[in-house]
Amino acid sequence: MNVCGLTGSEIDRIQLRLTLIRQEMEKHGLDAYVVPRADEYLGEYVPPQNERLAWLTGFSGSAGMAVVLKETAAIFVDGRYTIQVRQQVPDVAFEYQHLIENPPVKWLSETLAAGARIGLDSRMHTLTWYQSAEKQLARKDMALVSVEENPVDLHWQDRPEPEAALAMMLNESYTGESSESKRKRIGASIAETGADIALVSQLDSIAWLLNIRGKDVPRLPVLLGFATLDTEGNMALYTDPRKLPNDFSNHVGAGVDVFDDVQLTRDLENLGKENRQILADPTMANAWCQIQCRQAGATLIAGTDPVLLPKAQKNSVELSGIRNCHIRDGSAVSRYLAWIDREVAAGKNYNEAELSDQLESFRRELPDIHDLSFDTISAAGQNAALAHYNHLNGTPADLEMNNLYLVDSGGQYLDGTTDITRTIIIGEPSDEHKKMFTLVLKGHIALACAVFPEGTNGQQLDALARQFLWQHGKDYDHGTGHGVGAFLSVHEGPQRISKAGPSQALLPGMVISNEPGYYQEGGYGIRCENLIIVMEREDGMLCFETITFAPFDQRLIDESLLTPQELDWLNQYHSEVREKISPLLFGEDLSWLEASTNSIGS
Repeated sequence: MNVCGLTGSEIDRIQLRLTLIRQEMEKHGLDAYVVPRADEYLGEYVPPQNERLAWLTGFSGSAGMAVVLKETAAIFVDGRYTIQVRQQVPDVAFEYQHLIENPPVKWLSETLAAGARIGLDSRMHTLTWYQSAEKQLARKDMALVSVEENPVDLHWQDRPEPEAALAMMLNESYTGESSESKRKRIGASIAETGADIALVSQLDSIAWLLNIRGKDVPRLPVLLGFATLDTEGNMALYTDPRKLPNDFSNHVGAGVDVFDDVQLTRDLENLGKENRQILADPTMANAWCQIQCRQAGATLIAGTDPVLLPKAQKNSVELSGIRNCHIRDGSAVSRYLAWIDREVAAGKNYNEAELSDQLESFRRELPDIHDLSFDTISAAGQNAALAHYNHLNGTPADLEMNNLYLVDSGGQYLDGTTDITRTIIIGEPSDEHKKMFTLVLKGHIALACAVFPEGTNGQQLDALARQFLWQHGKDYDHGTGHGVGAFLSVHEGPQRISKAGPSQALLPGMVISNEPGYYQEGGYGIRCENLIIVMEREDGMLCFETITFAPFDQRLIDESLLTPQELDWLNQYHSEVREKISPLLFGEDLSWLEASTNSIGS
């Protein structure tokens, strides 16, 4: 019996789409076909016209993969989506599998017989994933087969039209460096690897190099395209030329050639014929690009995207803009928190969607707003126990009295990107609420106050934020901090703070989040998130500067659990919030801010 919320006609539509994919499989002699959520750009966000997994299965989550066999099919999602997948994907068409515990390639190798041929579009997978899958399947005498035409694209009749908006040119008052200077600087670093040219596949890397932004991808201000960059800083951009403003060439300076994206295939083959040494990141660039080059005669040099580190280390102009946009953003968040308190006091308990829309409306009033930086996580009561909850994936819940409300949100501004989480009480908190909130806040403060030597990475700092939860036998199942771009991706690498992951040292100018949390399944969720900048002290040590400004809910703080030093930090932080935000607030909102930032513990 199917338990999803789909109608019979919706289930029939998915069954028909599976039949169409199976017809294509038969033409190519395939026993299976793999459909990931990712598109050819392999970014976190996917534009509507590239939501191939959603078209095939109905699943709208941000991570997943489907495998279609001749008679059956399976969909793989991680722990965030085990409930959602059952609501959106019919079990009469797909069996549910765990993406991490039983990965698709492992499942295929155990499900199919020797000699099986597994099809895929190599544009939708990294080279690292492709090569690993190829090896695993070969051990079972199975073959990975890359098809030229994506079966989904062949049959997606009502596919959305791509965004048609012109790209935006960002001047040096925001970027602090010209495109030409950036490209020559990165070109020199490419030469140091022994390569002649680099594939630049990440959309935010291309946008940063050219000092442009776009509207091609929801929540990510980029233009769709691919690029190559040589050692002299000359760049070939493959995109829809109609999206480039008339003065684009003057804006980027000499050394940028623009081609229609259909020319990419020919030019990659030419690089191979010229026996070029090509730098490519096998963990980020799609397999198809690299295979095309190699098959044509090029030598691939595996390395990290040469734009990542320079982009992550913001210059003084970028940092100034980021600080400014956080003050404006903090005024919108503070207005929102004040509004909630007034509405709850008046007996109005809105649902998660209405709350999210109200916060967005406050942000949309701010100068230089471009978009949200991600879909707002507006989570009431037990929904907040799901760290990546999205009220858009079901029926939004109402605020629950005497329980917590968690809101994780951010904005894209011309001068920066924001990301802030606040947890507040609706009604009266329990002793448990106060205890767990204060333990999370203590971890947040410990990380904010960290001082560390050059060469320290986020993995070495992660325990600072978890230590107080650990002392009470608790923890949280997500990273403590992720990098954030400058009017770019809200999730930027390579910097991060987590138990495991890349060992990238934290460098001055990097922006990163500080977001410990605690999640009581079926009960409530807590997260305290500010953004911080890695700064160098006069003595050469590194530290963090907090740049997010909005009050923490003092009703949730158990002062007895805070040390004098932690109280000093909190009172100093709230004093700074009041100083920076109060000029932007008026009337009831200003009165609320003043009351919410009073000193405590004295």
